[in-house]
Amino acid sequence: MTDQEAAFAHATRLVAELFPQALGAVLGGSAAQGRSTPTSDLDIGILLPASAGSGREVLRHEGRLVELFLNSNEDLAEFFAWDRARRRATVIFVYAHGAALADSEGHVARARQMAEEIVKLGPPPLTTEQWRHGRYVLTCYFDDLVDTAPSKRHEQLAIADHALRESAELLTARRGAWTGIGKWLPRRLVEADAELGTKLLDGHQAVAEHADPTQLASAVNELLELIGGPLREGYSHRWPSSAAGRS
Repeated sequence: MTDQEAAFAHATRLVAELFPQALGAVLGGSAAQGRSTPTSDLDIGILLPASAGSGREVLRHEGRLVELFLNSNEDLAEFFAWDRARRRATVIFVYAHGAALADSEGHVARARQMAEEIVKLGPPPLTTEQWRHGRYVLTCYFDDLVDTAPSKRHEQLAIADHALRESAELLTARRGAWTGIGKWLPRRLVEADAELGTKLLDGHQAVAEHADPTQLASAVNELLELIGGPLREGYSHRWPSSAAGRS
């Protein structure tokens, strides 16, 4: 039995044992795509009756770590809209690219169709204010990256990490592409823009390995020029009234 077949069989047993009331279930992530290892966790989306509510749970089953995405069937469209607004679409991708474990009444098939349509639609565009804020924040990281001495390694590494994350948010947004965090950040970044995404990743690696910010600073500057240039003086932001007076 292959790792993919073993993961599918394990996920099927889990759903039958822990969620006999499920309307359907889907195995997502690397296990569904045949890229997992025996120690990889399992990502499982489970559709539940309306009264069950929605949530996220992590547990260990038969010695393997499992992450469960629980959604009531009637709330799924609203949840997908929320997931899309985050621009990462974590659960949407589970349904769009996953493998059905159980679907006797076609609930998973309908959820998959909805998810595939959202993936094709892409994430929502950034607002004008979000673009201005992103440019300003990335400009600050660029300035700090250039100004921080290599001897201040902790500071330099922290700045490089933030610069890469902010760059990923803005570059994927410019390309109308999904973003990601963790291991999905480099994957989504290169999918969105192979050339500039690779420059950013290679630059980040150069900071980590050689304390040299030159490549990363150059890539960040290239991105800033694509989205309107660095933003320093002239930037303004008004706090919401509910935040007035808070430190």
